[in-house]
This record gives sequence, C-alpha cells and structure tokens, in this order.
Amino acid sequence: MSAIAIKGWCPGALRPMQSGDGLVVRIRPRGGRLEARQAAGIADLAARYGNGLIDLTSRANLQIRGVSEGYPALIDGLAELGLLDADSDTEAQRNILVTPFWTVDDDTHSLTAELEGALAGVSLDLPTKFGFAIDDGSERVLAGASADIRIERDRNGGPLVRPDGAQFGLSVARSEAVQVALALAEWFVASGGARGEKRRMAAHLADGASLPELLRGDAEPAAPSADPLPGLYPTGAMVGVAFGHMTHQVLSQLAGCGQALRVTPWRMVLVEGMHEMPRGVGLITDADDPALRVIACSGAPRCREAHADTRALASALASFVPADARLHVSGCAKGCAHSGSADVTLVASGEGFDLIRRGTTRDAPVVRGLTRSDLIANPSVLMGGH
Repeated sequence: MSAIAIKGWCPGALRPMQSGDGLVVRIRPRGGRLEARQAAGIADLAARYGNGLIDLTSRANLQIRGVSEGYPALIDGLAELGLLDADSDTEAQRNILVTPFWTVDDDTHSLTAELEGALAGVSLDLPTKFGFAIDDGSERVLAGASADIRIERDRNGGPLVRPDGAQFGLSVARSEAVQVALALAEWFVASGGARGEKRRMAAHLADGASLPELLRGDAEPAAPSADPLPGLYPTGAMVGVAFGHMTHQVLSQLAGCGQALRVTPWRMVLVEGMHEMPRGVGLITDADDPALRVIACSGAPRCREAHADTRALASALASFVPADARLHVSGCAKGCAHSGSADVTLVASGEGFDLIRRGTTRDAPVVRGLTRSDLIANPSVLMGGH
C-alpha cells in the first residue's frame, strides 16, 4: 500500500488526498463501467469507512469522502471488488474517459481495454490531470469534457487520433489507434509539455509546440453533440445527482436496479439496459431540473482550500439560471469541479465572490467582493441585471 499523500492535484485510491472532511479516495472504474456488485460494494465501503458521501467527478470517477483510520480496510475492500491498480503510478496514468453510449458490436470496449493495458505497461511520466478520451461514436459526446488525447471518428466514420487543441486529427487504422495515442503522449513529454504550470496538451500546442509530421493529420472530427440530459437512451437510463454529490444510499439504490452502471463526466450515471427511469430520493430524472444548470465543487467545510459553502449557494441560485445558461460556483481559483468556461463563474475568496462572465476561474472578474447575501438578494446580477 502506498503512503497517504496529504496533497496533490488528483487523488486516487492508492494515493488519497486529505480534505476538510477526511481523506478523499478516488475510484477509476475500468472502461467507465461498474458491475452492479461493484457499485453496491462501493456504497457499503463508503458507509462503513467514510462519512457516507460519494462524489461523481467531471472525469467520470467516484470519490469516497470522509475516510480516516478505516483507510486500510477500505483499500482491502476495493481490491476484493477488482477496483485497484498494481500501484499508484499505474493508477494515475490510467486516466481514460469513455463514451457511455457504446454498444457490444462497436470498437469502444476493445479500444478501452487495449489502451488500459498499454498504459499499464509503460511509464510515460504524464501530469496527473493528463487524460485520454475514447469518443468513437457518430457524434463526439465528450467534446466538452477534459482530455488531452482523443480517439474519435472523422466525418466519414473512420477512426482518428487527435491531440486536444488541434482542429484536425490523424486518420488511422483501428489497429493503430492506441499506438498513435501513446506516441502522442510520448511526444508531449519529450517536447516539454509535462513541464511548467499548464501541463496540458491544448496549452502546449497553443504555446507553439509543433507536432511531428508523422503525428499530424488533416482529418476533420465528427460533429460534437450537446451534453446529454437525464432520460432514456438506446443503451439505458441516464440519471443525475445534484452537483455530483450523493449519499451511499443513492448509489446502493442504483446498484439495486441489478444492471451495470456507466459513469459519465456530466455527474450522471447511465443504468445499462434500463428501459424506464429509476425513481428515488436524490436522483435527477427531469431534463429540466434547475440543478443541472449549476456546477459546484465540494466547497467548505468539505474542502480545506474553499472559502465558502459552494453547494448551498448553488442550490439557492439554481432556479435563477436560464435554461440555456450554466453557472459555475467554485470555492477557490483552482476550479476543480470545472476547468472550462461557463456563462457565469463565481469564485470564492477571502473577500467574497468574484463574478466572471463567459470565462473560467482563471479569467478576470467583472465584479469582485460579492457576498452570499448580495447574490441571493439580487440574483439578476448573475446574468447581467442589476
């Protein structure tokens, strides 16, 4: 068992992170999928060794929160469920997003297994946030999710590999896709992308890094789709949880459907093969639910870096956010819950909330020092009213 890391950019199971409510233990489901028994086991472990709270992250992982002296027993339980890697370095490198809409007769499952196996057999020294996406459907459902190397389809349905931030990708045969993806990762490290502050593929290309000829292509990727909403799909029933935060009872309830769960980066879970929507306390099944318009991190007191209770504020403001807009409430400037842009971003600081329009937590605010009372008393300020 690895030593507990008190701080870090991304926690894992073998390298948890200390937070305000105890250790955060992150679980990375293989292929983005949990068997019903594994989901039920995670719910039980969260209740026995954590504080009973579980996060769904923007990287399609689960996090058991509030773990303390029960950590060794929790790790033993995860091992019995087949949810551990050989070591923490292998775990950190296996950072793969998978489209939840795959079927048994497409390439997604085999590509994912091949990529997982290849990553376990090499040491690339990638940054902990560096990740891969397998998004090989007719539309790119993961286009808005964080990833650095993407295995996708082109406009004609052929496979391509594309570095994030590049307009075009390299057309490949199915048998070449994983090796080309690994070659891109090796180039990223060798060309200095893993050094410095940003350490992401899109930023590396934006800073002027030039892809080698063999990894450069002119294939246009398939059109992106809008982020899915709760509802029924050919592959199953999609349900959400507010702010990606659920109790162990909610996960146990989903596991009780008896079907595998596909975890998504949208803080939703697809219950495989379900032809009716699951019902229960804590589940979002309505595509118009205002909670879907708001992204919020753990916030205080759960996170020691946060300056405010983000989820309480997000809940209070959700109904004021228009259906076509998104609000991001972050407890600090790190933006752990959402690295991308939002229509409105609120960033907590020691002086109150900074308000950013059409940007990220790293952009300049248009208003500084708003209090929670200011925002609740005058919510129209969010969308530009006064």
